[in-house]
Amino acid sequence: MITKHLVLGFVFGVSMSMISWIVGMILNSLLMKTEYYKKLSNLNFVTSKVWNKRLGIKYFKWIVKNTFFKFFNQAIKVPSRKTDLTEIRYQMTLSEISHLIGFAFVTLVAIYQSFRVSLVFGLMMMIGNFLLNLYPSLLQQENKRRIDKLMERQKSVNNNP
Repeated sequence: MITKHLVLGFVFGVSMSMISWIVGMILNSLLMKTEYYKKLSNLNFVTSKVWNKRLGIKYFKWIVKNTFFKFFNQAIKVPSRKTDLTEIRYQMTLSEISHLIGFAFVTLVAIYQSFRVSLVFGLMMMIGNFLLNLYPSLLQQENKRRIDKLMERQKSVNNNP
């Protein structure tokens, strides 16, 4: 019975996480119209490079860059040095907040399923949720910090003739 809950919980978690992407996009589009969105666009859960390394963000980035996930959000690409970094940062923010909303959504469903089915089922759902919602959000936060440094460098070069 526990093996069944391990497998089904993980599969259900992955499925719910993919569904949560749509929920995240819809709720994000509604949230954009509020005054709180500006605060949300500058979130930083993990600011330390050491913690990013410990969490394995580097490996997750490799997976995104070298698998089919690279085809998901084509708006977050820097094709050349003349690319508008402000627009890319905006797209990263959209993606980050959508994933965070999706993470919260699946977390609520996992809590419910922990009581309804079993704790193991709910915990296994959270593994898929971490991989498909939390890690992409943390990766976007790291990328936004890198974009911010590049934008700051561009600004200082443009201000110093």
